[in-house]
Order: sequence, then C-alpha cells, then structure tokens
Amino acid sequence: MKIVLLDGYTVTSTDLSWDEIKKEGDFIYFDRTGKDRNEIIKNIGKSDIVITNKTPLDKETIDACPSIKYITILATGYNVVDVKSAREKGIPVSNIPSYGTDSVAQYAIALLLELCHHIGHHDREVKNGRWENSIDWCFWDYPLVELSGKTMGILGFGRIGKRTAEIAKALGMNIIVSGRKDEEYTDDEGWKHVSKEDLFKLSDVISLHAPETEATREIINSDTISMMKDGVLIVNSSRGGLIDEESLSEALNKGKVGGAAVDVVSTEPIRSNNPLLKAKNCIITPHMAWGAKEARERIVETTLSNIRAFKKGKPQNVVN
Repeated sequence: MKIVLLDGYTVTSTDLSWDEIKKEGDFIYFDRTGKDRNEIIKNIGKSDIVITNKTPLDKETIDACPSIKYITILATGYNVVDVKSAREKGIPVSNIPSYGTDSVAQYAIALLLELCHHIGHHDREVKNGRWENSIDWCFWDYPLVELSGKTMGILGFGRIGKRTAEIAKALGMNIIVSGRKDEEYTDDEGWKHVSKEDLFKLSDVISLHAPETEATREIINSDTISMMKDGVLIVNSSRGGLIDEESLSEALNKGKVGGAAVDVVSTEPIRSNNPLLKAKNCIITPHMAWGAKEARERIVETTLSNIRAFKKGKPQNVVN
C-alpha cells in the first residue's frame, strides 16, 4: 500500500519522526507541497493513502487521483479537503479530533495574560536600560489588569473552550459560554450558558474557540463590537475568519476594544496589508498555539492509529 505525506514539516519539524508510519506501507514524504493543483496531483501519484495538513484536496484533485482510497488530515479542522466529493467516491476522510486541547487552551490564557501585563514589552525595556535609568524603583507602560472577578465569555464550548474555562476559573474569573446547540453545558460546573448577544454585552474578556462556519464567519464585526463593554479584551486562538479585521482594527484604534491578542488571521501567512498589523494594542503570533511538542506527538500517534484502523477495514475519526 502506497502512502504519501504531502506536507509534514510543520508537524514534525526536526524533533519528531514518521518512522512508525513508514512501516505501514511504501511511504513517500514531502516537507511541503504547494497549492498548485498540478503539483499536488503529481506528488500524490498513485498513492492509496494521502496524509495532508494544509495542502488542499479539492474535487478536481480527488477526481484526478483515482488511486486514493483514504485521506487522513494532520489537524482537527478538515476544510482543506472536499469531504463531500470524497464521500461520493467512497473515500473516508479522518481528522485528529483532540490533540491540542491542553496546548491551545494554555496558549489562549498566555495571550490573555500578555494583554494584561505586556511582559514581553517590559522585558525588552529592562534590557534596553529603562529600569536601570529609572528615577523610580519600578515602572510600567501599560495599565496592568487583574483578572479575578472579571467575566470571560467563551464563544465555542468544545474541548478547547471548556479547558480554557477551567483555567480561567482557576484565575478567579466568572465564566459565561455560548456555542452550538448540540454541545453540552453544565452550569453547576462553574459557568453559565448565555446567548451570543448576552455574551458580547456582559464579557470583560472574549475568547474565541469556535470553528469557522457560515454562522461564525466574521462574528466579531462592527455590530457585535458595538454591543461590547468599552475596553473589552478579545483573544482568538481558533480561526482568523471569525473576525472582521477592519472592524476590529478600527475598534482598537478608537479604544472601544482595549486590546486584542490573535494567533490566527484571515489569510495565513499574514499579509503586509492586514489592518491588525498597525492597530493599537494588538498582539499577533504566527498560528503556533497548537505547536507544543506534546501536542504534535499526539498528531503523529493518532495518524498512525487512523491508518492502522483503515487498513483493518474499520476507519476511525471519520468526518464524512
């Protein structure tokens, strides 16, 4: 059985290996595959199993590669694959459902704490000599924010949203949540389920953990921002498409939004014309919340498990 991995570098980098997956078949590996369809088709060749991270597999690509019997994605999100076309051809598509829960939740809180204290900035200023030359025994350039007693609104309450709530609750925050109707909420666990409108109105901090769908695309926009408290903090470690970046940039520059910290943007890698790059009080990191070694190890392990399950005729984690 021929197995091709189209873009493995970001997952394993230089600290992990695909050695166990190599044992499952005739294995072909690419660090990266571009988005050109002809290149993708060429790299797939006559492979039976295709492993992809961000390399897109659209209908035309799937049609042009009749050897494909199974697709497994090195991520939770599966929008890079036309799952409908795959299903019509009898090709199961699997994902990695929960590899990054702790890593991404931890990172979301790290972004929030950076907004509250600007630790990186003050570290740089100390090393630039400002503390040494200060006439006072301390200094800070930004308002320092204590989170205890404040309300965090979590939009999207799956595994990562719930883990983020648990950490925020440990910081003394009050938690309100809003998500899909099929998600389970237990108010006696320490949080309250509210409407999206109430979440926008009541939150001191809004943390985004929803998938990008028609219902959630640009859910942070001029209208919803107008509902929010003055000085609200917004954290996004989910999908860049949840935010209308022009509206958020304007709200940051006017002070309506007190600060934003995002690990994702609408187009990645970020483009030089992204308005958030010049917005006030905006922290941007390069889609790295998922990248802890422990989380990436789970990606490799689950991918191996997915392939073995498929070979046994019982594919798991199927999304189509």
